[in-house]
Amino acid sequence: MAEKQTRISEEKARKIAVGATVAGVLLVLFLLVIIVVQIVQISVRSKTMDRIDEQTKQFEDLIEKESSDLEYYESELGMYHQALEQGWSAR
Repeated sequence: MAEKQTRISEEKARKIAVGATVAGVLLVLFLLVIIVVQIVQISVRSKTMDRIDEQTKQFEDLIEKESSDLEYYESELGMYHQALEQGWSAR
């Protein structure tokens, strides 16, 4: 009878070891999936930030250009040229 109890405990130990191994493998796979998802999210966010920075620079350049155009058209020379374009004569 003592042999039967040892045999059962060996089977239980083997089952526990298999269960723990499966649980460990599943945990590692789960953590790998989380890491991959995080890396993809970081990459997407980085590309988005780069695109936003590029657009911001383009808008700043446009504002600077339009600001200098505004200064020109508010000056006497700019108003003079606009008047000529609108059909006013230079008398």
